[in-house]
Amino acid sequence: MPAIPALSVESELQSTRTFRHVLSVIVRDPLALASTIMIVLFILIAIFAYQVAPYPQEGIGRTNAPNTMLVPSAGHILGADRLGRDILSRVIMGARPALIVPIGVVVFAVLIGAPLGAIAGYKGGRVDDVIMRITDLFLAFPSLLLALAITSALGRGLQNAAIALIISWWPWYTRLVRGVTISLRERYFVEAAQAIGVRDSVIILRHILPNTISPILVQATVDFGTVILAMGGLAFLGLGTQPPAPDWGLMVSEGREYILNQWWVSTSAGLAIFIVVLAFNLLGDTLRDIFDPRQYR
Repeated sequence: MPAIPALSVESELQSTRTFRHVLSVIVRDPLALASTIMIVLFILIAIFAYQVAPYPQEGIGRTNAPNTMLVPSAGHILGADRLGRDILSRVIMGARPALIVPIGVVVFAVLIGAPLGAIAGYKGGRVDDVIMRITDLFLAFPSLLLALAITSALGRGLQNAAIALIISWWPWYTRLVRGVTISLRERYFVEAAQAIGVRDSVIILRHILPNTISPILVQATVDFGTVILAMGGLAFLGLGTQPPAPDWGLMVSEGREYILNQWWVSTSAGLAIFIVVLAFNLLGDTLRDIFDPRQYR
C-alpha cells in the first residue's frame, strides 16, 4: 500500500520537472517565446473581445452606412468594410470563433482518435486491421476536401463546418497513437500489468494513453493553427460562418472584390490568420524538439 502514494508523488514530481523544462526552453528560444506571447495575446483578445473592440456592435454585424469603405484613420485604425463596420472590431470579435472552434475540433478528434489508436495498437490482429482500414478510408481524402464534401451534405454553418472537420481530423490521431502504442505494449510496465492479471481496458486507460500525451500535445498544438486555416477556408467558400457573424475567412472573402483599391478589408483578417497560424506552428515545432530530441532542428 505505501508504494501507491510513493508512485503518485514521483509522477507528480516528474510532471513538475517536465513543465519547468518546457518553460525554460521556451524562454530561451526567441521564436518559441514570441509565438507563446502571440498565442496568449490571441486567447486574451478572444476572451475579452467585447471589452477590447472599439465598436463591438459593429464587430458582431451592425451596419454603419456613413462609414462605407472608410480608409484607415485615427477613429478606425483598420478602416471600415462595405457595410461601414469597423474592421478592427470585426477582427477582434472574429477571434472568438477562431479560438472556440479549433479547441472543440481538436478535443473531439483526440477523444475519438486516441482511444481507437490505442485499442488498435494494443490488440493487434483483426481489431487492428478493421480500425486501421476504416482510418485509411478517411485518410485517402485530403482533410479539407473531405470537410468540404461533408459540409456541403450537412448544410452551411459554423456548427456543421466544425462537425465536418472533426470527422476528417480524428484519423490522424488514431494513426499517431497506434504507432506509439505498438512500441509501448512491449515495455516492461505493460508486461508486468498483464502478468498480474490487469484488464486490457485498465492497461489502455491507465498505462498506454497517459504515455501518448506528449506526441498528442505536439500534434494538437500544430493542429490548432491548421484548423483555424481550414475554418477560414470553409468560410471563404461560403460553407462556414455565415454573415453577419464575424469570421476571418469570411472577411477575406467579402473583401476580395476590393483588394486592388481597398486592400485593408481583406488584408487585416488575412494577416490575423497568418500570425496566429504561424505562432501555433512555431510553438508546436518547439514542443516537438523538447519531447523528441531526435527530431531536433
